[in-house]
Amino acid sequence: MTHQTPSGDELAALVERAVAEARVAGASAADVGISVETGLSVTVRLGEVESLEHHRNRGMGITAYVGQRKGSASTADLSWGAIADTVRKAVSIARFTAEDPYAGLPDPSDLASDIPDLELSHPWAIDAPQAIEIARICEAAALAVDTRITNSEGASVSAQSAERVYGNTLGLIAGYPSSYASISCVVMGQAGDQQERDYWYSTSRDPAALEDPEAIGRRAAERTVARLGARRIATTRAPVLYLPELARGLLGHFLGAVRGGAQYRRSSFLLDAAGEAVFPHFFSISERPHLKRGLGSAPFDSEGCRTRDRELVRDGVLDGYVLDSYSARKLGLRTTGNAGGVHNLIVHPGQNDFAALLRQMGRGLVVTELMGQGVNPVTGDYSRGAAGFWVEGGAIQYPVNEVTIAGNLREMYRDLVAVGSDVDRRGSVQTGSILVAEMTIAGD
Repeated sequence: MTHQTPSGDELAALVERAVAEARVAGASAADVGISVETGLSVTVRLGEVESLEHHRNRGMGITAYVGQRKGSASTADLSWGAIADTVRKAVSIARFTAEDPYAGLPDPSDLASDIPDLELSHPWAIDAPQAIEIARICEAAALAVDTRITNSEGASVSAQSAERVYGNTLGLIAGYPSSYASISCVVMGQAGDQQERDYWYSTSRDPAALEDPEAIGRRAAERTVARLGARRIATTRAPVLYLPELARGLLGHFLGAVRGGAQYRRSSFLLDAAGEAVFPHFFSISERPHLKRGLGSAPFDSEGCRTRDRELVRDGVLDGYVLDSYSARKLGLRTTGNAGGVHNLIVHPGQNDFAALLRQMGRGLVVTELMGQGVNPVTGDYSRGAAGFWVEGGAIQYPVNEVTIAGNLREMYRDLVAVGSDVDRRGSVQTGSILVAEMTIAGD
């Protein structure tokens, strides 16, 4: 099994055997995860192959409990001898750790039972020459858009497949295959002494659903050309419109604040906010983990708990936190099936498309790029370098760079004006553009 890719059934047999071995070694409880990933990644720059990588990653991790003591170990060797040795090490570690009254496996009633087929596996039967050709087509399309496109950081094609099996001493053994495919392109443009870069990409579980590579290249080039001639602006306060791919990051700060770890450590700007109106009444967020072919879909989380539909934010009110079993116990709550992250978090879209949002904004900044990490997760203070486009009279007037946008996340969420209908589905958080009523925009 060390020289060929094991099947899902073979991985399940290894997991079952490892769980039994943990019992023999003296563990009172244990869980085991084994995964195997294979893939191909190619990058072409200026028509030449810059990188070509075939990879095959495999690994096994175990968490063993001796009473309320916990030990973990892992290995990349899936031979039985290496697995058995890793199991014994985890049990040995557990015997020397401090007791934690919240440690342990999930409650049996929270474990997945019926495992739905979410159609997550669509392996891309592509070889290196085919991937190289697709990348070349994508990049060539970008370079042909405008004479001001003068350089490229490359076009990339990636195909990944994975099989993961999880099991524990409560009797659960379950797994599923998955796949990802992507095409991306990054190019640079020049006008006089000014250089700008931008990108576009497409990703999907199913390669048949990817955007056309030429369209991806053209979109990357068009976005780059649009940024040429960027100006500085005077410091002001004005509305800010986040494009969908950046609005996802804005919501990422919200997710960090409502995770169980941030709550029980008392290190969140949304501390104890469940039941409070965090957003305006029109704003709602749903989690839908069982969407067929969804990039964030999963039949169970990373500790084997079933995933389920939920309303995280309902009419602006935070309905609850994002919890795994440990953080749930610390808070006196129940796991939400989010060990390892969220699964298809969907912001309910509004009626206005991007053009209508510009008209609604009237005057302000459209943000297309963010730089720096100036976010305080405890206070919510927010300050990021930004670039984008200045809007007057409800229409884009010119590109802008070298500005900083600042505010406080709690106030920004409360002061959201609209969510667009232009939903970006390329990730586990899906949202349209988000319009914030007012922020400080620091320029000259």
